Amino acid sequence: MKICMILSNPFPPKEGIGYYTYNLSRKLIENGHKVVVITRGSWSKTQKEIFDDIEIIRTPFIPIYPFYIHIHELFVKKAFKSLESQIDIVHIHSPLPPPIKTTLPVILTIHTPMLSNINYIKIQSLYSLLTKISARFVSYPVELKHIESSDIITTVTESVAQELKEYGLNPDEISVVSNGVDEKIFYPSKKESENNKKNIMYAGRIDREKGLFDLVESAKSICSQKADVSFIIAGDGRDLNKLKRKIKKMGLQNRFTFLGQIEKDQMIKLYQNATLFILPSYREGLPTVLLEAMSCGLPVIATDVRGNRDLISNGENGLLVPPKDPKKMAETIITLLEDEKLMERLGKNARKTIIEKYTWNDIFDKFLKYYKSIAGGKH
Repeated sequence: MKICMILSNPFPPKEGIGYYTYNLSRKLIENGHKVVVITRGSWSKTQKEIFDDIEIIRTPFIPIYPFYIHIHELFVKKAFKSLESQIDIVHIHSPLPPPIKTTLPVILTIHTPMLSNINYIKIQSLYSLLTKISARFVSYPVELKHIESSDIITTVTESVAQELKEYGLNPDEISVVSNGVDEKIFYPSKKESENNKKNIMYAGRIDREKGLFDLVESAKSICSQKADVSFIIAGDGRDLNKLKRKIKKMGLQNRFTFLGQIEKDQMIKLYQNATLFILPSYREGLPTVLLEAMSCGLPVIATDVRGNRDLISNGENGLLVPPKDPKKMAETIITLLEDEKLMERLGKNARKTIIEKYTWNDIFDKFLKYYKSIAGGKH
């Protein structure tokens, strides 16, 4: 069976949906199937390459808002038509690739619905205003086209399934197939921390919606009480320089280390040697970094938003805090740092949660069942 994955995120992956697609693709290939990924490229012509046995087609992407999806659609359709006769299943990951027309079976995975995301966007600048308008009048209609043309719709969490009521969908008819992690690669290891220093780790995009400015606010209180605490930030994004300026203004530059975008091997070591993991986002799908941290047995603190709350049972396998509440975040971090037994219990239960529910073997089995059902079980 040959599956065509269509997405708009960077590939090879740099963030959540890309990792989701990559890991699912690798599992399919390991089990004898073939995968081709169509995704965004640069301004230049369509480019092709093979990465870890995955065929990648990067079609031109010209970021002229609000017409970028429709321009990109022309190139995606052309690339898809050139290989349609070789494909058995089309698997679309939204947000937000352009729609295609095909008689092939189509499965749609909605990672985050655009209508829900609109509610999180506050109009603070021309950019945020244009983003909100684009989401409502450009992105949302594209999502509806995907929904109408799909044979099966899946989401990564029950929360997202419930949000799809806004699209006229019945959550009970939507299949939840979560994000996952390779538990054999992301595993607990003996810590190598120096002088018993405590490192609080964040990984992901550097932008305001990830709650990093709230984390910095909480750090002021934490650092005044704990001389042995430092913060490690892995990732990159549009608000990186703003965040650094805020940290410097608060006199905390010696407590923060920025690593930028790092390779997987280094990320694993960071998880294994951190004291705890923090994810202060305002919204999430089902975050890969949270799964990875939990798989490494790391105690986690995350905001009580969809995605995070689907994964964390407060006080059992992690701790939840209200979003946009630096004071509560600081109190929770300090409480956890001062309770080694609680950290150990949360870390063990986090790892147990991953083993029981979020391995890629389980996710692959679910998707293979769906692929076979819409392909008539012929492959």
